[in-house]
Amino acid sequence: MKTKDPFDREEKEITIGRRAKIMELLDIQGHVGVTELSRRFRVSEVTIRNDLGNLEEKGVLIRARGGAIKNQRVSIDYHLSEKSKRHLAEKQGIGKKTVELISNDDTIILDSGTTTLEVAKNLGGFRNLTIITNALNVAGQLVSSPNIKVIMLGGTLRHSSLSVLGPVAEANIRDYYCDKLIMGVDSIDSRYGISTPTIEEAHLNRLMIEIAKQVIVVTDSSKFLRKSFAFIAPISDVDVVVTDANVPADERKNLESLGIT
Repeated sequence: MKTKDPFDREEKEITIGRRAKIMELLDIQGHVGVTELSRRFRVSEVTIRNDLGNLEEKGVLIRARGGAIKNQRVSIDYHLSEKSKRHLAEKQGIGKKTVELISNDDTIILDSGTTTLEVAKNLGGFRNLTIITNALNVAGQLVSSPNIKVIMLGGTLRHSSLSVLGPVAEANIRDYYCDKLIMGVDSIDSRYGISTPTIEEAHLNRLMIEIAKQVIVVTDSSKFLRKSFAFIAPISDVDVVVTDANVPADERKNLESLGIT
Protein backbone atom coordinates (compact mmCIF):
# COMPACT_ATOMS: atom_id res chain seq x y z
CA MET A 1 0.00 0.00 0.00
CA LYS A 2 1.38 3.39 -1.00
CA THR A 3 1.88 5.77 1.94
CA LYS A 4 1.21 9.49 1.69
CA ASP A 5 4.27 11.70 1.54
CA PRO A 6 4.24 13.99 4.64
CA PHE A 7 5.93 16.70 2.59
CA ASP A 8 3.03 16.68 0.11
CA ARG A 9 0.58 17.02 3.01
CA GLU A 10 2.57 19.90 4.48
CA GLU A 11 2.73 21.65 1.10
CA LYS A 12 -1.04 21.29 0.72
CA GLU A 13 -1.62 22.86 4.16
CA ILE A 14 0.69 25.75 3.29
CA THR A 15 -1.21 26.31 0.02
CA ILE A 16 -4.59 26.27 1.78
CA GLY A 17 -3.34 28.73 4.40
CA ARG A 18 -1.90 31.08 1.77
CA ARG A 19 -5.14 31.08 -0.21
CA ALA A 20 -7.12 31.82 2.95
CA LYS A 21 -4.89 34.83 3.61
CA ILE A 22 -5.32 36.00 0.02
CA MET A 23 -9.10 35.89 0.56
CA GLU A 24 -8.72 37.95 3.76
CA LEU A 25 -6.66 40.58 1.91
CA LEU A 26 -9.22 40.65 -0.89
CA ASP A 27 -12.03 41.16 1.61
CA ILE A 28 -10.21 44.12 3.17
CA GLN A 29 -8.71 45.78 0.06
CA GLY A 30 -11.15 44.77 -2.67
CA HIS A 31 -8.26 43.89 -4.99
CA VAL A 32 -4.85 42.15 -4.94
CA GLY A 33 -1.82 42.15 -7.24
CA VAL A 34 0.27 39.16 -8.35
CA THR A 35 3.62 40.86 -7.71
CA GLU A 36 2.52 42.15 -4.31
CA LEU A 37 1.31 38.68 -3.24
CA SER A 38 4.45 37.01 -4.58
CA ARG A 39 6.61 39.24 -2.39
CA ARG A 40 4.34 38.95 0.65
CA PHE A 41 4.25 35.12 0.63
CA ARG A 42 7.74 34.61 -0.85
CA VAL A 43 6.55 32.35 -3.65
CA SER A 44 6.76 32.65 -7.43
CA GLU A 45 4.28 34.66 -9.47
CA VAL A 46 3.34 31.42 -11.22
CA THR A 47 2.27 29.98 -7.84
CA ILE A 48 0.19 33.09 -7.09
CA ARG A 49 -1.50 32.90 -10.50
CA ASN A 50 -2.38 29.27 -9.73
CA ASP A 51 -3.84 30.41 -6.39
CA LEU A 52 -5.92 33.11 -8.05
CA GLY A 53 -7.10 30.68 -10.71
CA ASN A 54 -8.25 28.25 -8.02
CA LEU A 55 -10.10 30.98 -6.12
CA GLU A 56 -11.71 32.25 -9.32
CA GLU A 57 -13.09 28.74 -9.97
CA LYS A 58 -14.71 28.92 -6.51
CA GLY A 59 -16.32 32.27 -7.35
CA VAL A 60 -14.37 34.23 -4.72
CA LEU A 61 -12.71 36.66 -7.14
CA ILE A 62 -12.48 37.82 -10.73
CA ARG A 63 -9.09 37.72 -12.43
CA ALA A 64 -7.88 41.08 -13.68
CA ARG A 65 -4.71 42.25 -15.37
CA GLY A 66 -1.86 41.85 -12.91
CA GLY A 67 -4.05 40.48 -10.13
CA ALA A 68 -7.67 40.04 -9.13
CA ILE A 69 -10.66 41.93 -7.76
CA LYS A 70 -13.33 40.90 -5.30
CA ASN A 71 -16.36 39.24 -6.84
CA GLN A 72 -19.09 41.87 -6.31
CA ARG A 73 -22.07 39.60 -5.92
CA VAL A 74 -25.43 40.95 -4.92
CA SER A 75 -25.57 40.59 -1.14
CA ILE A 76 -27.64 37.77 0.34
CA ASP A 77 -30.40 38.43 2.85
CA TYR A 78 -29.30 36.34 5.84
CA HIS A 79 -31.55 35.43 8.77
CA LEU A 80 -31.06 37.56 11.91
CA SER A 81 -29.76 34.59 13.90
CA GLU A 82 -26.96 34.12 11.36
CA LYS A 83 -26.20 37.83 11.03
CA SER A 84 -25.79 38.14 14.81
CA LYS A 85 -22.79 35.76 14.73
CA ARG A 86 -20.96 37.52 11.91
CA HIS A 87 -18.31 40.11 12.88
CA LEU A 88 -19.72 40.30 16.42
CA ALA A 89 -16.65 41.93 18.00
CA GLU A 90 -16.68 44.69 15.39
CA LYS A 91 -20.41 45.28 15.89
CA GLN A 92 -19.96 45.52 19.65
CA GLY A 93 -17.22 48.12 19.20
CA ILE A 94 -19.36 50.07 16.74
CA GLY A 95 -22.26 50.03 19.21
CA LYS A 96 -20.11 51.52 21.97
CA LYS A 97 -18.62 54.16 19.68
CA THR A 98 -21.97 55.25 18.24
CA VAL A 99 -23.37 56.30 21.62
CA GLU A 100 -20.70 59.03 21.73
CA LEU A 101 -22.78 60.75 19.03
CA ILE A 102 -25.92 60.74 21.19
CA SER A 103 -26.99 63.39 23.71
CA ASN A 104 -29.57 63.45 26.47
CA ASP A 105 -33.04 64.53 25.22
CA ASP A 106 -32.36 63.30 21.66
CA THR A 107 -35.14 61.87 19.53
CA ILE A 108 -33.68 58.97 17.57
CA ILE A 109 -34.87 56.49 14.97
CA LEU A 110 -33.12 53.19 15.64
CA ASP A 111 -33.47 50.96 12.62
CA SER A 112 -33.60 47.17 12.73
CA GLY A 113 -30.45 45.04 12.57
CA THR A 114 -27.78 43.33 14.62
CA THR A 115 -25.48 46.39 14.72
CA THR A 116 -28.25 48.76 15.81
CA LEU A 117 -29.09 46.24 18.55
CA GLU A 118 -25.53 46.70 19.85
CA VAL A 119 -26.19 50.47 19.93
CA ALA A 120 -29.37 49.86 21.95
CA LYS A 121 -27.38 47.85 24.50
CA ASN A 122 -25.36 50.97 25.35
CA LEU A 123 -28.17 53.49 25.85
CA GLY A 124 -28.95 52.81 29.51
CA GLY A 125 -27.03 55.79 30.88
CA PHE A 126 -28.91 58.50 28.96
CA ARG A 127 -31.74 60.71 30.22
CA ASN A 128 -34.96 61.49 28.43
CA LEU A 129 -34.23 59.75 25.13
CA THR A 130 -37.03 59.02 22.71
CA ILE A 131 -36.36 56.00 20.52
CA ILE A 132 -38.54 55.23 17.49
CA THR A 133 -37.92 51.77 16.12
CA ASN A 134 -39.38 49.15 13.81
CA ALA A 135 -37.36 46.35 15.46
CA LEU A 136 -38.83 44.02 18.06
CA ASN A 137 -35.40 43.03 19.41
CA VAL A 138 -34.37 46.69 19.81
CA ALA A 139 -37.60 47.52 21.65
CA GLY A 140 -37.14 44.45 23.84
CA GLN A 141 -33.61 45.53 24.72
CA LEU A 142 -34.89 48.93 25.92
CA VAL A 143 -37.79 47.61 28.01
CA SER A 144 -35.76 47.82 31.23
CA SER A 145 -34.62 51.44 30.64
CA PRO A 146 -37.18 53.73 32.34
CA ASN A 147 -35.42 56.89 31.13
CA ILE A 148 -36.02 55.94 27.50
CA LYS A 149 -39.37 56.45 25.81
CA VAL A 150 -39.86 53.80 23.13
CA ILE A 151 -42.22 54.32 20.19
CA MET A 152 -42.81 51.12 18.25
CA LEU A 153 -43.92 51.38 14.63
CA GLY A 154 -46.79 49.19 13.47
CA GLY A 155 -46.74 47.09 10.35
CA THR A 156 -46.26 43.61 8.97
CA LEU A 157 -43.78 41.45 10.89
CA ARG A 158 -40.80 40.22 8.92
CA HIS A 159 -39.78 37.13 10.87
CA SER A 160 -36.22 36.81 9.55
CA SER A 161 -35.24 40.28 10.86
CA LEU A 162 -37.74 40.71 13.73
CA SER A 163 -38.77 44.01 12.13
CA VAL A 164 -42.04 45.52 10.94
CA LEU A 165 -42.39 46.88 7.41
CA GLY A 166 -45.06 47.87 4.93
CA PRO A 167 -47.69 50.61 4.50
CA VAL A 168 -48.61 50.87 8.19
CA ALA A 169 -44.98 51.36 9.27
CA GLU A 170 -44.50 53.90 6.47
CA ALA A 171 -47.61 55.85 7.52
CA ASN A 172 -46.44 55.81 11.15
CA ILE A 173 -42.95 57.14 10.42
CA ARG A 174 -44.35 60.12 8.50
CA ASP A 175 -45.80 61.43 11.78
CA TYR A 176 -42.37 62.25 13.23
CA TYR A 177 -39.31 64.45 12.78
CA CYS A 178 -36.15 63.34 14.59
CA ASP A 179 -32.70 64.52 15.62
CA LYS A 180 -30.89 61.41 14.42
CA LEU A 181 -31.39 58.27 12.39
CA ILE A 182 -29.10 55.37 13.31
CA MET A 183 -29.34 52.86 10.50
CA GLY A 184 -27.63 49.57 9.79
CA VAL A 185 -27.07 48.60 6.16
CA ASP A 186 -26.40 45.34 4.34
CA SER A 187 -24.32 47.02 1.65
CA ILE A 188 -22.44 50.30 1.27
CA ASP A 189 -20.41 51.64 -1.63
CA SER A 190 -19.05 55.19 -1.72
CA ARG A 191 -19.98 55.58 -5.38
CA TYR A 192 -23.27 53.65 -5.52
CA GLY A 193 -24.75 54.38 -2.09
CA ILE A 194 -26.48 52.22 0.52
CA SER A 195 -28.73 49.26 -0.25
CA THR A 196 -30.56 46.26 1.21
CA PRO A 197 -31.93 42.97 -0.14
CA THR A 198 -35.56 43.88 0.67
CA ILE A 199 -37.65 46.39 -1.32
CA GLU A 200 -40.01 47.15 1.59
CA GLU A 201 -37.10 47.80 3.92
CA ALA A 202 -35.45 50.12 1.39
CA HIS A 203 -38.66 52.15 1.07
CA LEU A 204 -39.05 52.51 4.84
CA ASN A 205 -35.38 53.44 5.22
CA ARG A 206 -35.79 56.21 2.62
CA LEU A 207 -38.65 57.69 4.62
CA MET A 208 -36.53 57.51 7.79
CA ILE A 209 -33.79 59.47 6.05
CA GLU A 210 -36.26 62.16 4.98
CA ILE A 211 -37.41 62.89 8.55
CA ALA A 212 -34.01 62.92 10.28
CA LYS A 213 -31.72 65.92 10.80
CA GLN A 214 -28.64 63.67 10.89
CA VAL A 215 -28.17 60.26 9.25
CA ILE A 216 -25.71 57.90 10.97
CA VAL A 217 -24.90 54.61 9.25
CA VAL A 218 -23.51 51.86 11.49
CA THR A 219 -21.87 48.98 9.64
CA ASP A 220 -18.85 46.72 9.89
CA SER A 221 -16.23 46.90 7.14
CA SER A 222 -17.35 43.64 5.47
CA LYS A 223 -20.38 45.52 4.07
CA PHE A 224 -18.23 47.92 2.00
CA LEU A 225 -17.90 47.64 -1.78
CA ARG A 226 -21.14 45.65 -1.91
CA LYS A 227 -24.46 46.23 -3.61
CA SER A 228 -27.79 44.71 -2.61
CA PHE A 229 -30.94 44.31 -4.68
CA ALA A 230 -32.89 47.32 -3.35
CA PHE A 231 -31.34 50.82 -3.44
CA ILE A 232 -31.94 52.96 -0.33
CA ALA A 233 -30.16 56.26 -0.99
CA PRO A 234 -27.03 57.84 -2.45
CA ILE A 235 -24.05 58.16 -0.14
CA SER A 236 -24.52 61.95 -0.13
CA ASP A 237 -27.58 61.44 2.12
CA VAL A 238 -25.33 60.06 4.88
CA ASP A 239 -23.69 62.37 7.45
CA VAL A 240 -21.68 59.93 9.57
CA VAL A 241 -20.42 56.35 9.14
CA VAL A 242 -19.41 54.39 12.23
CA THR A 243 -17.40 51.31 11.29
CA ASP A 244 -14.22 49.37 12.16
CA ALA A 245 -10.60 49.84 11.14
CA ASN A 246 -10.66 47.50 8.14
CA VAL A 247 -12.54 49.77 5.73
CA PRO A 248 -10.78 49.78 2.32
CA ALA A 249 -8.50 52.83 2.13
CA ASP A 250 -10.05 54.11 -1.11
CA GLU A 251 -13.55 53.89 0.38
CA ARG A 252 -12.52 55.86 3.45
CA LYS A 253 -10.86 58.49 1.26
CA ASN A 254 -13.96 58.76 -0.94
CA LEU A 255 -16.26 59.20 2.07
CA GLU A 256 -14.05 61.87 3.63
CA SER A 257 -13.81 63.74 0.31
CA LEU A 258 -17.63 63.91 0.31
CA GLY A 259 -17.63 65.50 3.77
CA ILE A 260 -18.86 62.37 5.55
CA THR A 261 -17.49 61.93 9.06
